[in-house]
Amino acid sequence: MEKREKGKGKPKKDVETRRAASSRWEKLFPTETTSPGETRALGERIAAHLTAGDLVALYGDLGAGKTQLAKGIGRGLGVPERDVRSPTFTLVHEHAEGGRLPLYHIDAYRLGDPDELRELGYERYFYGEGVCVVEWPGRIEALLPETAIRLRLSHQGRDKRRIERVEAEGMDG
Repeated sequence: MEKREKGKGKPKKDVETRRAASSRWEKLFPTETTSPGETRALGERIAAHLTAGDLVALYGDLGAGKTQLAKGIGRGLGVPERDVRSPTFTLVHEHAEGGRLPLYHIDAYRLGDPDELRELGYERYFYGEGVCVVEWPGRIEALLPETAIRLRLSHQGRDKRRIERVEAEGMDG
């Protein structure tokens, strides 16, 4: 039986499940990429480890490679790369057909506060049958599940990026 967060009615993975989830990322992070193509390829490798209900939160400055990583995750799930683009003006792009799992791609950049995403029914994306990728998750940090896979992308030069797993404390962007 799934455990639920107190008073929230949302699934909560137990400690063993979280440990196992954490260990699946040890071989991938931290890492560096030297081109958008390498960043997309990393996204494909990430997708191979994702299961229904996973949420990947992508932190980083403008141009850090968040959308390129999302494209790779989509490609790894079977979504055509050309279909995955920044959902800045629509907030959510749903890619529900043709892939191993549905991909819900959210860009929280333009959200004023988490209530705006609540109004859209965020739980169906965060806790649904697919994988959710969130760009600019710092704007909705209060809504992110404890089990979110948080990745920080940072510029290390012209096309060089560093991608590492991070904890929730003090996150922004």
